[in-house]
Amino acid sequence: MGLADRDYLRDASRHGAPGASGRRRGPGWSVTTWLIVICAAVFVVDGFLPQSRVIVQNDLEANPELRDLRPENFAYGPYERLNRFEERRVVVLKQTGQPVGVQIYQLVPTLRKHLQFTTSQALIYYSPSTGVDGGQFWRFIGFQFLHANFTHLLFNMIGLYFFGPIVERYLGGKRFLAFYLLCGVCGAFLYLLLNAGGVIVSGLFGPDFRVPGLLFHNPWTPLVGASAGVFGVLMAGAFLVPNTRVLLFFVLPMRLSTLAYALVGVALFTILVEGDNAGGEAAHLGGAIAGFYFIRRPHHLHNFFDLLGRVDPTSSTFRGRGDRRAIDQREIDRILEKIGREGLGGLSERERRTLRNASRGR
Repeated sequence: MGLADRDYLRDASRHGAPGASGRRRGPGWSVTTWLIVICAAVFVVDGFLPQSRVIVQNDLEANPELRDLRPENFAYGPYERLNRFEERRVVVLKQTGQPVGVQIYQLVPTLRKHLQFTTSQALIYYSPSTGVDGGQFWRFIGFQFLHANFTHLLFNMIGLYFFGPIVERYLGGKRFLAFYLLCGVCGAFLYLLLNAGGVIVSGLFGPDFRVPGLLFHNPWTPLVGASAGVFGVLMAGAFLVPNTRVLLFFVLPMRLSTLAYALVGVALFTILVEGDNAGGEAAHLGGAIAGFYFIRRPHHLHNFFDLLGRVDPTSSTFRGRGDRRAIDQREIDRILEKIGREGLGGLSERERRTLRNASRGR
């Protein structure tokens, strides 16, 4: 059965869910389709671009004796190949020639170099080897379109393909794009928060001191992938159509809400025990939290594209013709609670119209 043939999507289109016009759509691609195409295109194009060096370890950052020095005080040895994907170089003091640290570099495609997310590149800080660095805030968006390998890309795009249209039909195209990107940003922010906390705790109490839930890995460790946004979409789908049956690993049937909350539980457990891919699971958890929040408060998505002004329906400055009567927030909350219990199919036409008007800012 194709996704468009599923009952809940036919029902949403027929009855005019928020963001759906009730008319047959034109030939243009949906936002979900564009996201899948862009992620796939970035992966393919990056495979043909030359590789660049990205630092993944810098001993100078952890040496308190070097904090008062400036970049011109250091000299660097030649790059030495460690393996197919890594190189290193020794850092020495110019004045004495004494080795003071080693920098490890990973060879990555060009787009990944400029878009991947790391704690060190997101925070603004001072490094003795580079001076003032970081503050590369575009990476909160850019990392969402990168993937480590084909399997990583495939599973993320499968999740987006199956669950993205549900949320997009409910929110409308631009609100869905805002929702998806914000879930990714929140995933990166939680990763940053936990990793920065781990680095601070290690610096204060030593590398062997542990606080459950913090990430103690290298702050240059990269974060890539659409998983945070996809987890947000999954949580939104679990709110809109909780009783929809899905197949875990294409074999085990379960409710969508059960799958979503089980995956969140796995992410939280992995972080607490410092399991494999704890950093990635932190991003998953951040995206899931954002998805849980924003799908219940879609009016917060209106201002995301305010730079477009009045031509942007997600902007609070946009007002189309139609009913401008104020919406009772208590009524909206009641309807959202009903969706959580019964899904979109349980709403009356009046309730659908109320939500439609509220989501458009009327």
